[in-house]
Amino acid sequence: MGIKSAMIGTSAVVAGAVVGGTVNMGLIVAGAKLLPPPSGVDVNDVASIDAHIGEYSVAQLLSPFLAHALGTLAGALVAALVAPQARLRVAFAIGALFLAGGIMAVRMLPSAPLWFDALDLVVAYLPMAFLGARLAARLRP
Repeated sequence: MGIKSAMIGTSAVVAGAVVGGTVNMGLIVAGAKLLPPPSGVDVNDVASIDAHIGEYSVAQLLSPFLAHALGTLAGALVAALVAPQARLRVAFAIGALFLAGGIMAVRMLPSAPLWFDALDLVVAYLPMAFLGARLAARLRP
């Protein structure tokens, strides 16, 4: 791989991470407005969220899952569109980056339901990265 390809790949991953992170946070904020957390939860304090995670409804838990999945999808799509010659590689780089964040979140919220952790880690990251690469291939063959 030449320097130009490496620079394009790096730029693709950076652009994908920025777009994916923006989509993720936007959906987290929108989800919290549509489905506010249980009373007494300080959403800026991980310990408060963990202490009250058992009070969250399924819908309130699915909101961050959708943010994680759609943020990863958007980031992988952008990365794959920026670097079509390395579409799968850059998309999976985004998926791996966001998966690392998901693993950190699971570790910070040990009281979260196992079904949520499993759904989030198994579905929201690498499969969405693959889907982003496939969508990019259709948009920019």
